[in-house]
Amino acid sequence: MTAAPPPSAVIDTNAILDWLVFQDPGAAFGRAIECGTLRWIATPAMLLEHRRLFASPSLSAWSPDLARLEAAWARWAQVDTDTVPGCALRCTDPDDQMFIDLALARHVTWLLTRDRALLKLARRAAPTGLRVLTPTRWQINMAVSAEAATDANRPTATSRS
Repeated sequence: MTAAPPPSAVIDTNAILDWLVFQDPGAAFGRAIECGTLRWIATPAMLLEHRRLFASPSLSAWSPDLARLEAAWARWAQVDTDTVPGCALRCTDPDDQMFIDLALARHVTWLLTRDRALLKLARRAAPTGLRVLTPTRWQINMAVSAEAATDANRPTATSRS
């Protein structure tokens, strides 16, 4: 019997920065990607955006490691090179439209973002099965799910007459 693939996520640029540059503990999704319990789905356009941002002077104070970014992409990103059709949900920030388009087109489980324009789409995306949430909210949900699974597997006390 073949194991089901792990759930997948589209991750916006700021969340990737939290993981790969700022080493934010709230970016637990990065550890999930690294250990194979979460698949990171992306496009070549997303990689180009990340490269531009990593090389920008605005990040120079953090000394982003471009080699680390490239290695992370090569090792963990499942790069979708197929054409991604536009979706009916429109993001108010055209630069972020690619994230919602990919997430809906590929039926991923989560779109992880801290971007307000994308987070505003959460309620409208929910009926499709896509959960748009912050990395911190994702981490909380995963902890609650793990606890519920543990509780479900815990033996229950039986009463004796």
